[in-house]
Amino acid sequence: MDFGLKDKIALVTGAARGIGFAEARVLAAEGAHVAIVDLDPAAGKAAAAALLAMGAQAEAYVGDAANEADVARITEAIRQRFGRLDILVNNAGIGVKPAYTTENMPVEAWDRMVHVHMRSSFLWSRAAIPLMTRNGFGRIVNTSSMNFTGGGRPGVSHYAAAKAGIAGFTRTLAKEVGPQGITANAIAPGYVETELIAGFTPEMRQIPQVI
Repeated sequence: MDFGLKDKIALVTGAARGIGFAEARVLAAEGAHVAIVDLDPAAGKAAAAALLAMGAQAEAYVGDAANEADVARITEAIRQRFGRLDILVNNAGIGVKPAYTTENMPVEAWDRMVHVHMRSSFLWSRAAIPLMTRNGFGRIVNTSSMNFTGGGRPGVSHYAAAKAGIAGFTRTLAKEVGPQGITANAIAPGYVETELIAGFTPEMRQIPQVI
């Protein structure tokens, strides 16, 4: 099946490993030129090299997905090189083992979770829209979570809230950018065997019941 991705310019955040790398690999396999953005320089370079080794087009950019200056710098590099951005996958995030009930959660833990997940999705979407609008085409995919649909399990209220925020943000974003030929969607994965959930017990890996 041809997904029409040949020579599309795609950017995936948090793409050095885990779900992000899997997404980048699929896009590359379908013919897209993939920009891998990650905070880890060595891991990002290795991920890009792996895609190049399979005959794909890829390159790595180092940056904090939730840092406004880094987002602006990388977006400008994409603009100068390609003049457009066709696909944005907001995947960057941090995992969490059940640790804090709302009653005993430090404000710093709450702020960091919301900052990494929601701020990064907003910053990259905001930066990508002008590059997509100029060609009347764009695809934005934000990563939410099944933890939001079921409310999350005790100890991860900050994670569930951040992922719910991404879903709400995406719904409104879709209405804003649709007339410009851009679609915005959110995906809500369950637990995937990546480094982020290493050490999770079977009970921790259960998908919360949707209520």
